[in-house]
Amino acid sequence: MIKGILRTMRPRQWTKNVFFFAALAFDAKLFELSYLLPCLAGFALLCLTSGTVYLINDVLDLENDRQHPVKRNRPLPSGQLHPRTAIAAATVLTLVTQPLGYCLDVKFGLVLTAYLLLHLAYSFLLKHMVLIDVLAIAAGFVLRVGAGVALVNVQRFSPWLYVCMTLLALFLGFGKRRHELVLLRENANNHRAILDEYSLPLLDQIITIVVAATIIAYALYTFSAEGLPDNHLMMLTVPFVLYALFRYLYLIQVRGEGGAPEDILLGDQPFIANGLLWVSSVVVILYVL
Repeated sequence: MIKGILRTMRPRQWTKNVFFFAALAFDAKLFELSYLLPCLAGFALLCLTSGTVYLINDVLDLENDRQHPVKRNRPLPSGQLHPRTAIAAATVLTLVTQPLGYCLDVKFGLVLTAYLLLHLAYSFLLKHMVLIDVLAIAAGFVLRVGAGVALVNVQRFSPWLYVCMTLLALFLGFGKRRHELVLLRENANNHRAILDEYSLPLLDQIITIVVAATIIAYALYTFSAEGLPDNHLMMLTVPFVLYALFRYLYLIQVRGEGGAPEDILLGDQPFIANGLLWVSSVVVILYVL
């Protein structure tokens, strides 16, 4: 039962919560323990809240997941975990994580509550509304960043990063919809009714627009945001962002991946190498030079 609960909470997807540390990193406080330790505690609470959302979402999607070629192997659709057990676990986690969030920091607690409420609204309603479903996913990523900002006395964190985060989340969200549409084909509507409202040409056009906007927003951030080094060396990180976007496009459109972004983040070696180079360059520019 415990193993089934943990699998349903999907720890691999908690890698998306790494954006929580954006404020800490870009405000040049990554190595200050007075900020790092509270952020680590906040990250743990955010991951547990994410797991709570997955428990609830999988209970609601139980019948549809049984028709999915991959999701039917999850603990709930496969029968390993009973829905009542998942609901009980989600209730206990909520009663623990929410008060702890406010004890850590009131602003952080408010963002954590907003994150939970947004994803509950997504699970019950928003995922059935075309375009709004992906916008809600993007809002969740922005709240991840906002949760980190709440725990850091921000001095250099630029609002441009909120824009970049929103666009990046839209890219991932529409890429996932595209993957689902290709994977399920004629059975797409049986698994997720909202997929009937999308088409591959529409998703490809939206993805193209979002990628272009992401590149422009990040480029503008690197040379116009307040608090960055005056030497504009952050512009040297733009090629890494370009490669990451282009590599992800290649993976979703040529190799048919993208249904689980965390698999690419953890499994695609060129993508990982590029990410490490981007992180290293940012650290050197902000903390060393």
